[in-house]
Amino acid sequence: MADAPAPPQMASPKLTTMMIFILAMFIMFDQNLRNMLGRLVGTVLQPIIGFDYQYPMLTLALAGLIMVSFSIIVRSLFTDYVDMARSQKVMSEFNKELRQARQDNNLYKIKKLTEHQQEIMSKSMEMSTKQLKLMPATLLFIIPIFAWVFLFVDNLPSAIISVPWQPVVNLKDSNVLPNWILVYTLVSIPFGHVLTRTIRFFQFKKKLDEMDDPENGNEAL
Repeated sequence: MADAPAPPQMASPKLTTMMIFILAMFIMFDQNLRNMLGRLVGTVLQPIIGFDYQYPMLTLALAGLIMVSFSIIVRSLFTDYVDMARSQKVMSEFNKELRQARQDNNLYKIKKLTEHQQEIMSKSMEMSTKQLKLMPATLLFIIPIFAWVFLFVDNLPSAIISVPWQPVVNLKDSNVLPNWILVYTLVSIPFGHVLTRTIRFFQFKKKLDEMDDPENGNEAL
């Protein structure tokens, strides 16, 4: 009896991510497609954070917070920051030991460390692959919001704002990147940093509480 054909393999995370990234670039640079997607998303976002174009800075800030919050929360649901910190510590100590062995020309120790290098590297690659698998999901959420923000800025009756470093800035002008993207970045990056640290803090706290819980048999000494 002939062997049954092997089931088709799923696309690799890298291939899927690349396809989503190409789609994102296509949407962002195709104005008609971008505007169509922006109008569709705008039916939801415009009444909530559009403020009838009266407060563009607030709209940009809220759009940035929505995008960053979604990306970080989704990533945190599938990321064990405790395990990640442990892996980073192991990798740091390993590299330190390997550098010292090479400086001392300790061939025996170099050989022993090199034998374990692949195992340590595979653990780090496994975590990177998990992060890569999440990127398509976050991109599929972020791209439509970006499309709407593009459309929102284009439709602003007045795109002139004042920022701490310059009294008059046109959001539609560009300095390497469009000014509205720079404003969005200045808001989203600090917020994302704080949110990530907050989530990490609670993950570590939860882990420590579990270790101190006598019912788990891990009561700290």
